Amino acid sequence: MELAPHLHRLGNDIVACYLIDTPEGITLIDAGLPGHWRDLQRALRSLGKTTADIRGLVLTHGDSDHIGFAERLRREHGVPVYVHAADAERARTGRKPKTPAGRMRLWPTTRFFAYALSKNAIPTAHVKEVVEVADGDVLDLPGSPAIVGMPGHSPGSVAVHVPAVDAIFVGDALTTRHVLTGREGPQPAPFTDEPERALDSLDRLAALSASWVLPGHGAPWQGSGPAAAAAVRAAAR
Repeated sequence: MELAPHLHRLGNDIVACYLIDTPEGITLIDAGLPGHWRDLQRALRSLGKTTADIRGLVLTHGDSDHIGFAERLRREHGVPVYVHAADAERARTGRKPKTPAGRMRLWPTTRFFAYALSKNAIPTAHVKEVVEVADGDVLDLPGSPAIVGMPGHSPGSVAVHVPAVDAIFVGDALTTRHVLTGREGPQPAPFTDEPERALDSLDRLAALSASWVLPGHGAPWQGSGPAAAAAVRAAAR
């Protein structure tokens, strides 16, 4: 799905990841679920590109529904996978604290897990080798993605700011569709390690200029980072 020139979404409102296409090559943000590999191949074909054009994959965090095809891309095509140092072990092993799911509704929850299974979510293919990054890093990849630390959902949760496509990729720092309740609009994401810390991290969006705020779950949100943060805080009250 083309969102704007050079900016594409793979997946849907349940689970999504993103492709940035530039003359210098392609940068991916997150890797969804393993079955999104086919979505990636379709997108590349539509652009007249191949996996050889992918220069790097940047993870917003290390959870299983964001690392889907990352190891396959790394192992089979040599594409480096970048993740914040605080989430490197999570991406490599899946080890993470158990967090309460919170409120659920039967149909949205069933739909989320059914979609995950349809995209080969089990077993998880963890990423055996990662390139660790830190808050403030600007990566030498197409679009010059900048890492913005947003701990809370996980210790190494980040937003990825790419001014070249006027977008902030927020992973699970917020969501626009709660996968367990079906509620739509900017709001806190479920399965968050430290909910209060995640809300505090929204302050980091205030300094970022973009007209797209792109989560890992939910519809793309057209609006500024500060407006998204305010909407999440309002939903959390």
